[in-house]
Amino acid sequence: MTTPNEKTTVLSEISLEQLPETLRQAAARAGWTSLMPVQSRAIPYLMAGRNVMVQARTGSGKTGAFLLPMLTRLDPKRNQTQALILVPTRELARQVVTDAETLCANTGLRTAAVYGGVGYKPQIEALKSGAQIVVGTPGRVLDHLLKRNFSLDHLSMLIFDEADRMLSMGFYPDMREVQRYLPKRELHTAMFSATFPSAVMRVARAFIREPEFISLSSDHVHVTETDHSYYIVPGMDKERSLIRIIEVENPESAIIFCNTKMRVHLVTVILQRYGYDADELSADLSQAARDQVLKRLHDGKLRFLVATDVAARGLDIPELSHVIQYEPPEDVESYIHRAGRTGRAGASGTALSLVSLAEKHLIDRIAKQYKIDMEQRELPTEEDVETLVAERLTALLESRLRERDKLQTERSRRFVPLARDLAENEDELPVITMLLDDYYQQALHAPVSPPDERPAPVSTNRPASGRRRGSRRPRRR
Repeated sequence: MTTPNEKTTVLSEISLEQLPETLRQAAARAGWTSLMPVQSRAIPYLMAGRNVMVQARTGSGKTGAFLLPMLTRLDPKRNQTQALILVPTRELARQVVTDAETLCANTGLRTAAVYGGVGYKPQIEALKSGAQIVVGTPGRVLDHLLKRNFSLDHLSMLIFDEADRMLSMGFYPDMREVQRYLPKRELHTAMFSATFPSAVMRVARAFIREPEFISLSSDHVHVTETDHSYYIVPGMDKERSLIRIIEVENPESAIIFCNTKMRVHLVTVILQRYGYDADELSADLSQAARDQVLKRLHDGKLRFLVATDVAARGLDIPELSHVIQYEPPEDVESYIHRAGRTGRAGASGTALSLVSLAEKHLIDRIAKQYKIDMEQRELPTEEDVETLVAERLTALLESRLRERDKLQTERSRRFVPLARDLAENEDELPVITMLLDDYYQQALHAPVSPPDERPAPVSTNRPASGRRRGSRRPRRR
């Protein structure tokens, strides 16, 4: 256990050659010839048992950063769960387990992957065998805890992988329930995230005590600011590309910039028709209508504002998670003004740009002039979106199912024959998909109604901590 003075000490980076022999052998099994930056920075903190929040992009080597120290922190002779790694998706769970099995080979440490959408039996067997490392999604982890398939009484390490997605995908209620099963003693906790928006920071306080912040963007420990990225999109298919990006990125709130009033109206209509909570801000609006739109955005009751530079001039919206540039600005200075609407007051934010091949030179010029590290992201495919929404919906439905009491469960058995008939009849698939789509839209994308107009809630399990009258909209992912 570190002392308070030790916790304030910034630890030096570590190289592969400086690692203990056990860890060097594990790195060799994984084919590592050197440590990646996030590993060099984070491993000393995890080996020292210090609570950290680490900013690291996907693919930066963060999985190795929290797995490798486990070889020195966990005891292979104890057949008890000693490390719990919570992840947002089953794909990531499988990936982390694969990496863990490689690094832990010949050490005696065993892993178990638990996630929804598959059967329970193999997972129960892995848990009952005494896996020291459990990797899973919050909902399925909670299911196993409720069924007493394993215990967290002997836990020593708790890891949140992709914490920004975890704390904003509707997992919050499940994670608070998981928290009830954690030991009452102080627990070594680490969070890894691409960004730390203010909404994630607020929720994180419930799960991690006095964390230190590690950012790879400077020489000192802090929370990062704005992440600048762009997508190459087909010039004639920007609308569909925007929808896919929104589904994958799932912003808490965003201003979407267009260059003309006509484009602002078009994008607004498309978003509204698709079921998103969106409104427009243009010079054509009366001052009263303009004030009303801005108040909704400021109060967290409007998710997407579509506007031109002129209409959005002078806006100061706190805690705006994203700025999305539907098209690059006509002058480079406007990019800075647009991107500056997010990442304010020390919080982190995300600035995304949609550019066609013909427009890419504008982004290159902006990045060069302002020395911005502009990351190109791969445009999500329809299959990517289908996989992601299936993950989210499965988590929501499984959580909703756990909330049902015995009487509700008994009542729902009336529909077992109908459900079986619908599932077996190809012609009835539109009925099933309609029901799933309606629930998904209402759970994740429904607009916020004024208190006197708000309908009775469809679900008692809203994403994050739920919405109360007058409260800000929770993060969605």
